[in-house]
Amino acid sequence: MDDDFVTRLKVALTGATDTSLVYLGNFEVERDWATGERSLPRVSTAVSEAVVNHMDEFALLLGGADDHVVLKTAPDPDYLAYLKGLGLELPTVHVASRTDAQRSVTEDALADPDLLTALSELAGQGCRLVAHGVSTVEERLAGETGLPLAAPDSSTCKSVNSKVYSRAVTDLLGLRQPVGWGCATAEELAAAVSEARTLVAAGRRIGIKEAFGVSGKGIAVIDDERRLDRLHRMILRGAEDDRISFVIEEWVTKAADLNYQFTVSKDGSVRFDFVKEAITDRNVHKGHRMPAVLPAGTLAEIREVAELLGGRLAADGYFGVVGVDAFVDPDGGLYPVVEINARHNMSTYQVPLQEKLVDPTQVALARYYPVSLNRPLPFGEVSRMLDGLMLARPGGTGLVVNNFATVNAGAGSGSFVGRLYGVVVADTTDQLAAIDDRITERLGKD
Repeated sequence: MDDDFVTRLKVALTGATDTSLVYLGNFEVERDWATGERSLPRVSTAVSEAVVNHMDEFALLLGGADDHVVLKTAPDPDYLAYLKGLGLELPTVHVASRTDAQRSVTEDALADPDLLTALSELAGQGCRLVAHGVSTVEERLAGETGLPLAAPDSSTCKSVNSKVYSRAVTDLLGLRQPVGWGCATAEELAAAVSEARTLVAAGRRIGIKEAFGVSGKGIAVIDDERRLDRLHRMILRGAEDDRISFVIEEWVTKAADLNYQFTVSKDGSVRFDFVKEAITDRNVHKGHRMPAVLPAGTLAEIREVAELLGGRLAADGYFGVVGVDAFVDPDGGLYPVVEINARHNMSTYQVPLQEKLVDPTQVALARYYPVSLNRPLPFGEVSRMLDGLMLARPGGTGLVVNNFATVNAGAGSGSFVGRLYGVVVADTTDQLAAIDDRITERLGKD
């Protein structure tokens, strides 16, 4: 099929090209999957939660003219006009009236009787619900509205998104991965800590990962035996049962982080979508470079691994989008599976923009720009600030904004830092770097 990604996704999820979908951008669904699981110490702020929850606006760009999207807040009218001016067909927007910055878009929808009624009407028209990822909260929304989920059940989705599952599948398929252990019981954790202590004593670093950690949360990198023992005791403290969901593995030096995506159809077939170079900072995802510059033979190896992983996921009951984190070591060797994210990924929402706006000969950089504010910032003002640097037409150069809601997500809390998400498009890597620098400079000015 040579159809666009949105059409291919519809076929994969529903078996038809003409099914209308209702998109839901419930980012960091891992928070729901992790309910009841033991965790590592972490720091989270109300502002950071608000930004994550307003990432729901990314879903606006997945739908076509016959689709729908549920959002926490109405998009800035000038932002919508800007997207339409680029020739993008947008879905019908449904907005929750009882929004709370600390709730996911799904929770906002569940708290709005009028929105539930509107979604029930869409169910009657044959629409299907497509979430960023499926937890029991999304199942509840499906149940209350009658919108069938175009996805497996939440139990399956949680199972295949566990980092313990990722290690087990990678072992089963005989793929290269760092020395490590998946721990499902306290006994397995104790054995893994004992083995890891030997690595640390030899001067090697290890990582302890929660099974459902996301965006740099739920990971501890350790090079000290005493800290390893403290974290071990902390994980076990107050436990009422023997159940554990952690991965312990050696922290391997990387030359480049990669992210690749494939889609598993309901019939079990697997389609490779893309591979990108991931930009990370202290284990937190920051963006992507496109196209990825890969060592010889790496793309073919990734495609082969994607087919193997897709077959395993299909056998375990999963269908839908799958993103896999991988990396290249300093010698050019591939570690093809760091973790499996059987859900939509940041890069998923970039695909329609790439297909419609970026020429195959061009290069692109997806990232966000921090914007220090003390008041809400309208899109029109941002557009004026970046005059001459915004993408004006398909195949042109400049920044295309793919989420504006996160800019003002922290408003109401005094001074705050918003995030302007976008994709910078250029004809050469030098031009890309120059545009990126100019955008950073302009947004940094008071």
